[in-house]
Amino acid sequence: MKAVCITEPEQCRLMDVSEPPAPGKGEVLLHVRQVGFCGSDLTTFRGLNPLVTYPRIPGHEIGATIAALGPEVPDVWREGMDVLVSPYTSCGECSACRRGRVNTCRHNQTLGVQRDGAMTAYIRVPYAKLFTAPGLSLAEMAMVEPLTVGFHAAARGKIGPVDTAVIIGCGAIGLGAVAGAAARGARVVAVDIDHAKLELARRCGAADTIHSGESSLHERLQELTGGEGPDVMIEAVGHPATFRACVEEVCFAGRVVYIGYAKAPVEYETKFFVMKELDIRGSRNALAEDFRAVIDYLGRKTFPMQAVLTREVSLEEAPAALEAWSRDPSKITKIQVRIDESA
Repeated sequence: MKAVCITEPEQCRLMDVSEPPAPGKGEVLLHVRQVGFCGSDLTTFRGLNPLVTYPRIPGHEIGATIAALGPEVPDVWREGMDVLVSPYTSCGECSACRRGRVNTCRHNQTLGVQRDGAMTAYIRVPYAKLFTAPGLSLAEMAMVEPLTVGFHAAARGKIGPVDTAVIIGCGAIGLGAVAGAAARGARVVAVDIDHAKLELARRCGAADTIHSGESSLHERLQELTGGEGPDVMIEAVGHPATFRACVEEVCFAGRVVYIGYAKAPVEYETKFFVMKELDIRGSRNALAEDFRAVIDYLGRKTFPMQAVLTREVSLEEAPAALEAWSRDPSKITKIQVRIDESA
């Protein structure tokens, strides 16, 4: 069967790979139908993902159909059922797993990152990683996982109705954080340097937007919060300047949540950590409860799916689409790949 493969930095092509064997105990064979490109796939293509070795088949944002069931799979799962997938592993033994925070397992291997992903016709996965999503299209199913990352960040920030939450960065992950914070009842302020992405953020639930290339972020946040600063800052860019801005702009006794990795070392004025008694939290991947929350959210049909989905391409077109995204990332929010029967 065919698979998209990033063979080395700046090189992506369609390859022939072996079909997976029949599913084993507790596994299902999935016919992948729709799969999204993630920002991690872009960094892999650019040679900037420290978690990846080459060659690597990308893809962990999945809408699929169950093709076959292995032994000891509960009869709640049936052939022909459309499903989506949690793409993470957990060892069950490390400190994170013992605390129930399996999303940040020390030994996690995400599809398409530490192990080959789903940008091909068939994959095997444990049935425990499946979710049903009645009423969602395959494209919406493939949108669930990237949105869960933002929803999980909103949960990590303990965002609630009394909060003003600022999300810096309105790419696919940032939009998930906007939607997640809005779903929790917060007043959401979206920050970006692209007017089109800020408009998308409004459609995802942002009450206010700031174009930080045209306005002073500090002055606008002071205006919007009566001089206090926001209760929660979520960073979804991965830039040292925005990492610092979160600590500088959040209110006293506020919360800061970092989703992305900074692309360079970050120097802080550490007095803010102590003076403001800040809660600073990382946010990684997502939990099952985040998947359920996003499935429920998308089921309301308020998410601007067609506007967020910038391009939909065939498997054959996927390598060129990834290369084009790398050349001009500002033009892309989300690319999804259709996996044809012939793949």
